[in-house]
Amino acid sequence: MASFDDDLRLAHVLADSVERTALELFGAPDQSVTVAEDGSLTTAAAGRLEELLRHQLQRSRPRDGVEGRILQPTGQSDRRWVLDALDGSANYVRGVPVWATLISLVVEDEPVLGLIAAPSLSRRWWAGHGSGAWTGRTLSSARAVNVSTTSVLEHASGSADDVASWLFGPHGQGFAQLTDRIWRMRAYGDFWSHALAFEGAVDLALGVYMDSYQLSAISALVREAGGRLSDPWGKPVIGPDMTSGIPAIVTNGLLHDAVLSVLSPIEGAQG
Repeated sequence: MASFDDDLRLAHVLADSVERTALELFGAPDQSVTVAEDGSLTTAAAGRLEELLRHQLQRSRPRDGVEGRILQPTGQSDRRWVLDALDGSANYVRGVPVWATLISLVVEDEPVLGLIAAPSLSRRWWAGHGSGAWTGRTLSSARAVNVSTTSVLEHASGSADDVASWLFGPHGQGFAQLTDRIWRMRAYGDFWSHALAFEGAVDLALGVYMDSYQLSAISALVREAGGRLSDPWGKPVIGPDMTSGIPAIVTNGLLHDAVLSVLSPIEGAQG
């Protein structure tokens, strides 16, 4: 099995390279914000952070490809860095500290490394293929994490990123039933729902509108933490045919089939 330890160290260097700028711009009143057709926000800060990440990658991995949310893809390598410079933009511009930089390395369409850096929470979560999942402030102050061992749905704690979109979307009835069945459902939102699942603080996390920039990092962490990731019908969400704007379910694995059986619409329905 190939080791990605050097790449993981670089991912931390990348996170370090944008942390100060991200914190300085956090909550600044004069930020320019663009609203896309789907309602998502893009800020000038996100563009600046992606530029810094790309500059560091050009110095450290000039032969690797780079794909980011803001700027055009570069490079043709089988190794591709996927960057979400600012996940949680709405929180960021409002001064809510739940935002992060997501960094992943994809090799031949498989995410082999993922890092989530949330400086306002003083936390990072990271994983490399075969190296386990970890959390901490830095590499030197890390602890290993695993998903929970909860196996009874009624004992489960969950988190969803957008309650209204779940309730009034195609999985509304299932979502209502799921929230009624489990012990508690909260809306920690964005990357944080999934990060809490990696470390076993919650047992399941629901993302209603996910894309490759988020899923590449999340996928690596879910795998190494011992959990399971799929769409609401149990199909993979990672691969060469990955699309944007798809719902994704993260669980501790033990609860996954039970969650899908409650959440999914009428049997046999697709999309």
